[in-house]
Amino acid sequence: MVSSQHEPPAGSWSARGGGHGASGDRERRPSARADSAVSDELRAQASAWLAADPDERDRSELSSLLAEADASPEAAAELADRFAGRLQFGTAGLRGAVGAGPGRMNHVTVTRTTAALARWLLDRGQSAAEAGVVIGHDARHRSDEFARQTARVLAGAGIRVHALPGRMPTPFLAFAVPRLAAAAGVMITASHNPRADNGYKLYLSDGAQIVPPADTEIEALIDGVGPVSAVPVAADDDPLIGRPGDELEQAYLDAVCAIAPPPASAAWLRFVYTPLHGVAGRLALRAFEQSGFPAPDVVAAQFEPDPEFPTVNFPNPEEPGTLDLALAQARRSAADLVIANDPDGDRLAVAVPDADVPGGWRVLTGDQVGALLGAFLLRRMSSDPATKLDEQLFVSTIVSGTLLSRIVAAAGAQYAQTLTGFKWIARAADLREGIRFAFGYEEALGYDIGNVVRDKDGISAALAVLSLASVARSAGESLFDAYSALEVSHGVHLTEQLSLPCATTTEVMARLRAIGPAELAGEPVTAITDYTGGSWDLPSADVLSYQMPSARVVIRPSGTEPKIKAYLEVVQPVSHGELSEARRDAAARMDALRAAAAQLLA
Repeated sequence: MVSSQHEPPAGSWSARGGGHGASGDRERRPSARADSAVSDELRAQASAWLAADPDERDRSELSSLLAEADASPEAAAELADRFAGRLQFGTAGLRGAVGAGPGRMNHVTVTRTTAALARWLLDRGQSAAEAGVVIGHDARHRSDEFARQTARVLAGAGIRVHALPGRMPTPFLAFAVPRLAAAAGVMITASHNPRADNGYKLYLSDGAQIVPPADTEIEALIDGVGPVSAVPVAADDDPLIGRPGDELEQAYLDAVCAIAPPPASAAWLRFVYTPLHGVAGRLALRAFEQSGFPAPDVVAAQFEPDPEFPTVNFPNPEEPGTLDLALAQARRSAADLVIANDPDGDRLAVAVPDADVPGGWRVLTGDQVGALLGAFLLRRMSSDPATKLDEQLFVSTIVSGTLLSRIVAAAGAQYAQTLTGFKWIARAADLREGIRFAFGYEEALGYDIGNVVRDKDGISAALAVLSLASVARSAGESLFDAYSALEVSHGVHLTEQLSLPCATTTEVMARLRAIGPAELAGEPVTAITDYTGGSWDLPSADVLSYQMPSARVVIRPSGTEPKIKAYLEVVQPVSHGELSEARRDAAARMDALRAAAAQLLA
């Protein structure tokens, strides 16, 4: 990583994956264009797939698409896209639309990937095979089928399997891997992606998402897997396939419920909860009850898992409109707050009453919730004589807001930044001697408290938010009042993300590196940081950061779409307690910074 003052320097999920955002985390594949006529080469590729694919449903679907392709340009383009290249590993594995072909999630893709994982584990010795792999799945289309096939391929290779019972949230899988002393974990999920998608998420033995070089090693082994018909597959009742009982679920609940015990006033808290048709609902309700919170006002229409997500256009709580049902229910019940998990339960959205916004409810940003949780945990730690604050590490990412860093500095604790992704956040304390991971978050609604789960966990985060809201309520305040107090103390930190379509992100990043701006929105650029090349604590990343006296712009290409993203932050001091005035000034400055960033990227 290179930093400079006043002038630009000379001069990740992977290039085909990664990142996050309102559009989901679908892996990128080579783009393809097709005329209505299918080329002989493409027809031969499709025919070869049909001959080798053992799954009747996929063969039938691909046969129909092939038959339509000669008469339909749309079908021909779809066929070409499916065979433009296979799904590539991204941040933690594979993700893409379900369907036949190497560029889709299907029986063959899962079989080949699992065979490569099995080879990688066996190369590490018999102990890895005996430790085994934990397998979980969500409620998306074919998730149970893909999890079953993963278990059968691993057992066929002589590797022990711990198959989680039924549909479970992703953080439960992350918890189970180290709890069962397994060598790896596989979660079949597409998180908050579109309903057509599914994915294959990999965890290492420490319970955190896969990182280099393991990801590239397994990726390389996929190409060496022969015909799927030659991959050994065990029976469903193979003795190597075990199924943990409720004791594992209870261990998870005991661990997360101990993170942020609620005060006695929690019994009076009124909150609305929705799992957005995902798999977190059942476990979350158990956690609320065990912790001592009252039963939530559940959005019944969204409680049962449903891969079609019938009440939302997009199952991402960051997406405008996704929380509309929950907010309407909160208005009717005069609730204190709304909490929502995404479909696989690893993210948390929070909304609070606010008469100053349309509809009377404000959906908090990930940066706001991250600052609230960080401050709450620091206050609890400071009241515990056994806790040394200077040994506690609080973490956020290079694209997240900076308010947490100011809160941590004022409290005397440790702070670190990582690249985006919890595979980096969860490991931030691993190489720091005498330092303990306390809390980490990223602006895309992901939070990790205490490293009980070495990944983002929307259930434990929900418990902490409810505890914080209960404390605030007992003092006659709302959760937003608690956030306002942080801004009065540390300044208004207004953050926003700008995402622009861009088919030439490489050229845009090269141009910015060659000719950087001297000022943005009337403020001088005082430092430019280029994350290419990395540093002792940050891997290399295609990211540029522009620092101004009281603002910041971080730019990176999307890892999932032909877009370029800018993460904007404006910091406005609060003078004489005039918070409303400071917020108005910050909003005006953000308007100017947004326009300047858009012009810079254009």
